[in-house]
Amino acid sequence: MLRKIRITLATLFFVGITALFLDFTGVLPTYFGWMAKVQFVPALLAVNIAIVAGLLLLTLIFGRVYCSTICPMGVMQDIVSWIAGKKNKRRFTYSKGKTTLRTTMLILFAVALVANVAWLASIIEPYSAYGRIVNNLFAPLYAWGNNLLAYFAERADSYLFYTTDVWLKSAGTLAVAATTFVVIFILAWRNGRTWCNTICPVGTLLGFVARYSLFKPTIDTSKCSGCNLCARGCKASCIDSKSKEIDYSRCVACMNCLETCKKGAMGYRYAGFGKATKKQAETSPGNNGRREFLSAGAMVTAGSLLAQANKKVDGGLAIIEDKKIPERATPIVPVGAGTLKHFTTHCTACQLCVSKCPNNVLRPSSSIERFMQPEMSFERGFCRTACTACADVCPNGAIKPIVPEQKSSTKIGTAVWIADNCIANKDGVTCNNCERHCPNGAIKMIRKKDADRNTPRIPMIDAERCLGCGACEYVCPARPFSAIFVEGIEEHRTI
Repeated sequence: MLRKIRITLATLFFVGITALFLDFTGVLPTYFGWMAKVQFVPALLAVNIAIVAGLLLLTLIFGRVYCSTICPMGVMQDIVSWIAGKKNKRRFTYSKGKTTLRTTMLILFAVALVANVAWLASIIEPYSAYGRIVNNLFAPLYAWGNNLLAYFAERADSYLFYTTDVWLKSAGTLAVAATTFVVIFILAWRNGRTWCNTICPVGTLLGFVARYSLFKPTIDTSKCSGCNLCARGCKASCIDSKSKEIDYSRCVACMNCLETCKKGAMGYRYAGFGKATKKQAETSPGNNGRREFLSAGAMVTAGSLLAQANKKVDGGLAIIEDKKIPERATPIVPVGAGTLKHFTTHCTACQLCVSKCPNNVLRPSSSIERFMQPEMSFERGFCRTACTACADVCPNGAIKPIVPEQKSSTKIGTAVWIADNCIANKDGVTCNNCERHCPNGAIKMIRKKDADRNTPRIPMIDAERCLGCGACEYVCPARPFSAIFVEGIEEHRTI
């Protein structure tokens, strides 16, 4: 029963978080957004003390149920391992923990965070690594499938589906995501939870706490026959059937051993703080564990999954293709970040905001200093003042929650005019696109020569009124670079 409860909860979290990254309509954040915010590292960076304390308390009571139930990367490994074990379910063997390697990876992770190199730490951070895998590998397949359904639906005079763009946002981020997926897939296929118990810093940290958990899987030596079935079915390779001991720092409380044991020697029991003794394992009742585990399940699944949400499909101008990204001295980060430093310090490059941006403005950076962290560019759209999608979904606190009224008065950059690229100078005609589409009235068209009424008009930018939304850069018809582009600022300010 405990194993079935764990699998049910793990399925809910895995499907919910995966759907959150795949959804391009903007509906699911209302339902599943809380699942991203209860991930350990995002909650830590967001300084969400209640969630961090809750996860630590959950581990201290029930062991590493976070790794087996809440973490999507952990559940993905279980799925891969389950598929690999269809022919041989009892294929694992006990191995000693790689303590030195685990500690080293945790220290490197902590140093990267303290040194304000969050993107480097995010490479091995489980939630962010999984987010990049979904956003870069699974999401294109999902979008192509949706577009195929839209193609056939349109020919049946149905508009149940609509097409969406599928494009490469960053070759570097795709390479990192693909490499991470291949490595974890191979490790999970061969040895189950190797990544969790050798590389993952969250697993190492929670493993230390889990050593002292109140409830643990324990071995009743009076019933154990030494058949080794529990160790052969343990994907964490943490059960030493010879000495009848369990390494609780690596045990993820998956409950597989309880089902595998044919003698009833394995049980999930109250063991008290510290290492479970053989006497405790033999005398402690097993019913309390089931009741307490059900309570934990109720706690971690708190939140409403039933609500109404409208399908959000932004309209807008036709997309102008074949534009190139200009070189910006300062990158543009979303409203809610506050400062470039705050954003780069807290962002773990999970790509959730990239996947949820309805205007295709956010994409992973290719620069070394901010590798894989989102930045704004306006070749495929511009940042609409009424849209707060990125701030709504960010679980790390890199983009703080905002309202449209706040966004419409926050300056994140300044438009810059490049005279040599403007068609008023190149072709001798007045375009007027940038003026007509500036939402803040920061651009006015003036005559190139005041005395000559036949000369074309050119844009004049009021830097104090410009928000940096990128509407002017997006609608500019100049090729391959826009005649007007937005330069970012280090610190956002209200105008």
